[in-house]
Amino acid sequence: MIVLGIDPGYALMGWGVVEANGSQMKLLGYGCIETKAGTPMQHRLRTLQLGIRDLTLMYRPDEVAFEELFFAQNVTTALMVGAARGAAIIAAAEYTENLYEYTPMQIKQAITGYGKADKKQIQQMVKLLLQMKELPKPDDAADAIACAITHCQAGRMREQFRMK
Repeated sequence: MIVLGIDPGYALMGWGVVEANGSQMKLLGYGCIETKAGTPMQHRLRTLQLGIRDLTLMYRPDEVAFEELFFAQNVTTALMVGAARGAAIIAAAEYTENLYEYTPMQIKQAITGYGKADKKQIQQMVKLLLQMKELPKPDDAADAIACAITHCQAGRMREQFRMK
């Protein structure tokens, strides 16, 4: 099974592709789709949408897992990231109906065993689990890989995380 993990963002949208064969996992690729400040909103959202579309066509994932949004900051940021997430969901939904979502706490718990793990702990565990030579960077990409790993490890429980 090939899973595309997505960490929604407006300036940087992290992505990671993991292939799972039983309990064995292999990283196929990761990175970020970047949009530039000062660019009109519709162009930034289109860039994100096309970026996710390109990733689905390149990697042909069986399933797509999103990190749910969590905000304790300002409303404007939340609205922009929500719009970015919507653009990514539309692009993924054009490719497959197999869309899932996990909270940041669920991902942290699955990857590190601790639901309040910090970014560095996530990066370290992703590196360890996938036998990477270096820490995955930036944080957005590491979070997306962690989301894909979480989905791969969900097994039969994954249906409860299907987007509704």
